[in-house]
Amino acid sequence: MAGCHTGLTGREDDTGEAAASVMRVILNIIWLVLCGIWMAIAYAVAGLICFVLFFLIITIPFGIAAFRIAGYVLWPFGRSIERRPTSGVGSLIGNILWIIFFGWELALAHLFTGALLCLTIIGIPLGLANFKIIPISLVPLGVRIVPSDRVFGT
Repeated sequence: MAGCHTGLTGREDDTGEAAASVMRVILNIIWLVLCGIWMAIAYAVAGLICFVLFFLIITIPFGIAAFRIAGYVLWPFGRSIERRPTSGVGSLIGNILWIIFFGWELALAHLFTGALLCLTIIGIPLGLANFKIIPISLVPLGVRIVPSDRVFGT
């Protein structure tokens, strides 16, 4: 076919996948510089506080969740959040405690940062990514971070 672009495997969709991959890397680098590192530090501090309170056995899952989210906010494009249907009442109680102690502050930081980023054209996808992270910052237990094949995960 004339004018048809194919990748290394000869499939037509390889160039689209490569372009999406490059776009994810570019967005992740811009994200990392503008807000990713700062948000990851906030989650790491929350995780460290949970680990310092290790004598309260209940805070250990919060620390693990905080560090998992810290890794996610460093490089969010190309990954998305998925609910675990098997999470039970312990997850619900833990999420309520998380919201009270850490969640609302982190969600507010994402809201504020997202609003600021949406003021510029190049910052709009980054602001939307901040808004996408708000649910996991509020209720981190009972969710998992999975790879996404789209530039902007759901």
